[in-house]
Amino acid sequence: MNNQIRQPYEGLLHKYTNAMKGWQYRWFILSPETGELHYFLSESEKNQRPRCSIYLAGAVIAPSDEDSNTFTVNSATGDMIKLRATDARARQEWVDKLRAVTEMYTRAIASSHPPLPPREHSANPVRAPVAKLEVLDAFANCQEQLNKAEKHNALVAQAIENSKLHLDPDLLMLKALSHGTLHTLSQCLNILYK
Repeated sequence: MNNQIRQPYEGLLHKYTNAMKGWQYRWFILSPETGELHYFLSESEKNQRPRCSIYLAGAVIAPSDEDSNTFTVNSATGDMIKLRATDARARQEWVDKLRAVTEMYTRAIASSHPPLPPREHSANPVRAPVAKLEVLDAFANCQEQLNKAEKHNALVAQAIENSKLHLDPDLLMLKALSHGTLHTLSQCLNILYK
C-alpha cells in the first residue's frame, strides 16, 4: 500500500441530511487500513463509535455538477451520501483520496476472484444467481472505464479552452455533449448501484 494512501485523512465536510435539515457539518475520517469512510457529529466525538461507516470497495466517488465543492459517495451496497467541501481544492483532495482507497480495495477483491465468463445469449435464458463479488467486479470495471473517459474528456475540454477557436460553436457543442454524456453515464452507473 502506497504510504500516501496509507495515511488516514480527516476533516470537516458538509453532509446533506435531508430536505428539512439540509446541509450539516460532520467530521469525516477516511481509514485506508479498513477501506472505510466514517463520520461523526463533530471532531470531539471522533474517538467514539462513528455515526456511520461506509465500506469503499466497489464504491463510486463522483464530483457533482451542481457546484465545484460537492461530491457523492455511492457504496456498492446502495448507500449514498452527498458531501460538500469548503472549496474546489478540498473537494479534489477528498475525491482523489477516496478514489485511491476505493480502487485499492476494489482491485483486491477483483484479484481474488476470476473474471466473469462470457454470457451466452439464448431464446430462453436461465438466470443463475450472481455472486455479490462478481457484481462488484463488474461495477469496478465500469467505474474504471468511466474514470478513464473523464480524464480524456478533461484533456479535450482543456485543449478546447486553450485553443484560439475556443468559441467555435462546433467545439463548444463537442465539449457540452462530451460532458453531458459522461454525466449521464455516471448517473446511470449510480442508479444501477441502487
